[in-house]
Amino acid sequence: MARLSYPDPTQLSDTTQQILGRLPVLLHLFHMLAYAQSALAPTLLLGKAILGDLELPDRLRELAILQVARAAQADYEWVQHVSIARVAGIPNEQIALVEQGDIEASVFDPRERLALHVAREVVAGPSISDETFAVLQAHFSPREIVELLLSISYYLMLGRIMTTLQVDLDPPSGMAVVQVARQDVL
Repeated sequence: MARLSYPDPTQLSDTTQQILGRLPVLLHLFHMLAYAQSALAPTLLLGKAILGDLELPDRLRELAILQVARAAQADYEWVQHVSIARVAGIPNEQIALVEQGDIEASVFDPRERLALHVAREVVAGPSISDETFAVLQAHFSPREIVELLLSISYYLMLGRIMTTLQVDLDPPSGMAVVQVARQDVL
C-alpha cells in the first residue's frame, strides 16, 4: 500500500486534471506525481521525449532502464518496462539475465553490455569510472551518451519516488504509454 494516499482529482487544478485525463492509462505513478502539480507536465514531457524521440536505440534505452529498475529495487518500474523491452526486441533470455544481475553474458553485444554497465555505475554513483567513460566514448556518439545518461537518471528518479512512496503496482501497460509518447497528446 502506498505511503501517501493518491490525490483526490477534484482537489487538483483544472490543468492537472486535464493532463491526467489525456493519459492512456492513469498509472498509480502518474496519479502520485500529480501532487507536484507544477512539475507534472514537465516530468511527463521529459518521459515522452525519452520514450519517443531519442536517437539512442530503443533496445539500449530499455536495457539501461531494466538495469536501473533492478539496481534501484524498483519493482514497479521493472514490471512496466519488461513489456516495453520485449516490444523493443529484447529477448526473454536477456531480460532474465539482467534480473539475475548477469550483464556479462555473451548474449549481450558490446554496446548492450556497455549500456548495462553504465546504468549500474550511475545508480551506484556518483559517477562512472574514467575507464567506463573512455569505452563509452569509443562506442557511442556524444548525443547517445547524453541520451543514455538522461534515460538512466530519469528512471532512477522515478524509481526512487516509486520505492520511497511505495507506489502500488499496476498491471503492465507500458506500450500504451510508449504509443502516447510518440504522439502529441501532452
